[in-house]
Amino acid sequence: MEGRVALVTGAAGGIGAAVAGELCRRGVTVAAVDCDAGRLARTVEKLNADGLSAEAFSVDIASRTQVEAGVAAVEDRLGELDFLVNTAGVLRMGEVRDLTDQDWETTFAVNATGVFLMSRAVAARMVPRRRGSIVTVASNAASTARTRMAAYAASKAAATMFTKCLGLEVARYGIRCNLVAPGSTDTPMLVGMGNGGEAEKTSIIDGIPADYKVGIPLRKLARPSDVADAVVFLLSDRAGHITMQSLTVDGGATLGG
Repeated sequence: MEGRVALVTGAAGGIGAAVAGELCRRGVTVAAVDCDAGRLARTVEKLNADGLSAEAFSVDIASRTQVEAGVAAVEDRLGELDFLVNTAGVLRMGEVRDLTDQDWETTFAVNATGVFLMSRAVAARMVPRRRGSIVTVASNAASTARTRMAAYAASKAAATMFTKCLGLEVARYGIRCNLVAPGSTDTPMLVGMGNGGEAEKTSIIDGIPADYKVGIPLRKLARPSDVADAVVFLLSDRAGHITMQSLTVDGGATLGG
């Protein structure tokens, strides 16, 4: 992977930062994209301080004009993109009766429309070159019902099927599109669900019968690096004959479903 160029969205923290770091350590030049310019700058500064090649690009992936301009700026400054990782995501919790219009619209704007806009812009550049690899970080909630997560699960299901359809369309150009579907991962988003304390993390591992949610057979939460490793594998030439697939990284929480 050395010498290639990747664009990673949601790179300011959590899984996105872990993906950016792992790619950098493999010799990839990373365009780190996020709408939180402050956190993004700090993340990139840490990578650069370690001698790794990353550059920050502040982009709102829910904005078509910002996405188009951002992708153009990345290629102008870093070179032709070989990889795209759609990691950016937001979570709005609540039962359907309590979700606001804004909760729904914001969730889909980032988790589904953002994936569409960024993938369209990058794929349009990859097709004439007849090469490239795209990975979307979805969720095991895309295929397993969860209480208070209807907006998130629906948006991730949309991103999942979109990525597979894109993969079918661009396969003839040698471009692969795959997904990684994490389960509960020890990130700030987990804290945002109200599951930041050790007791609450233990309840996730044990399972929550009242929510019809089984536990995690491997008896631990995923680390961002666990997800990043799966992403890097699917991007790499070692997965050269894999496309339109979803790799679940949830410690067995969905029982292989």
